[in-house]
Amino acid sequence: MGAENVNNDRANDNNQIDEKNISEKNVSDEQLKSGKTQLAENGDMADNKTEADQNKESEQPVTSDLEKLKVEKDDYYDRLLRASAEFDNYKKRANREMTELRKYANESLTRELLSVVDNLERAIMMSTENQTAVDSIVEGVDMTLKEILKILEKFYVTPLISMGEVFDPRFHQAVGQEESEDSPANTIIKELQRGYMIHDRLLRPAMVIVSKAKPENGDNDKKSDEADSENK
Repeated sequence: MGAENVNNDRANDNNQIDEKNISEKNVSDEQLKSGKTQLAENGDMADNKTEADQNKESEQPVTSDLEKLKVEKDDYYDRLLRASAEFDNYKKRANREMTELRKYANESLTRELLSVVDNLERAIMMSTENQTAVDSIVEGVDMTLKEILKILEKFYVTPLISMGEVFDPRFHQAVGQEESEDSPANTIIKELQRGYMIHDRLLRPAMVIVSKAKPENGDNDKKSDEADSENK
């Protein structure tokens, strides 16, 4: 009887020890699990912080690259505008030069033909002054002259109208002066050789004689008195 009680007491003590060990083990497991959870949370926070720092650091080079690309883009656009403007100016200049070339390509040819026109005009003038000239010859020369003038006109060569005009050194070449009572001073009274224009450019100036004012009687008397006093 006594032995049974002792055994029961030992069994109870062993059960209590096992329960205590189990509870302690459970507490240790919970603490371990809680610690692991805390470590995991701390690790996630650290990872998040590191990732945020990396993103922040990586944003700086990206921003710098974007600014650099914008500057390059503006520079290329400015160059494109300049090149486009220069090309437009080149096209305009080339078109203008081509137009000028087409307009005045026959300038040297027509200048050489003008001497033929001059000779025909002189022949007609001399024939009309000479009453013995054959009318058929005069008519033939006149027809030839008119035909040449028509050809010149097709190439936009036109004669200058000089007689009675005021002398203009841009279009006229004065070879002398004569006194004239009928025309004011500096007026063209004779045309020795006709001038011509090709389009709006002077092909050859007109060779002319220009009028000058006649000296007044008072001036003549004064000059005569001066000449007499010098002779004395």
